[in-house]
Amino acid sequence: MSKAILRRRPLVKKILERADDNLLVLAGLGSANWDVTNAGDRPLNMPLWGAMGATVAMGLGLALAQPAKRVLVITGDGDMLMGMGSLATVATQQPDNLAICVLDNEKFGETGNQATHTSPRNNGPTGSGAGADLSLIAKGCGIADTAIVRAEAEVSQLVKDLRTKKGPVFRVVKVMVEKLDFVMPPQDGAHLKDRFRQALLGRP
Repeated sequence: MSKAILRRRPLVKKILERADDNLLVLAGLGSANWDVTNAGDRPLNMPLWGAMGATVAMGLGLALAQPAKRVLVITGDGDMLMGMGSLATVATQQPDNLAICVLDNEKFGETGNQATHTSPRNNGPTGSGAGADLSLIAKGCGIADTAIVRAEAEVSQLVKDLRTKKGPVFRVVKVMVEKLDFVMPPQDGAHLKDRFRQALLGRP
């Protein structure tokens, strides 16, 4: 496995550049949350403060409820590993407006940077396996359009696929392990839910 060279925050900024009202963004807890907020907090971003493993399932529900909008899930490998069953449900529903981007640094960043199952150093009894392939798992669940992105030369196509390609789209992006400052959205979950709902549906 080649060493990851992509930096997560510049990458997420490119993915979310010029986001408009048609783009609904769900950010997984922890680092993905900070990355999305660093790119620019907006009412149509829904950053999760908890619910580990539920980000893709929530994105699926939103995509089905809002078929005229583009729904983009940005989350980490730890969150995706905890919610892998949701990929099978995405495959059965086949929402054409859903894109999933997994920022994979092969670490549980919020609990001390322990190796996740995607790391070759944490696979098999000797730690010498290849690591879990989330892209292959998604394909095995029935999501046809999956890929792993490792290089800067692939970023332009990644952004295009996540923002415009008919879904469901699943991309694993191998990113560097970095110690980054927290860039936090509002920490009131009810407020985040209400502002997202009002921005999407208007006030009741």
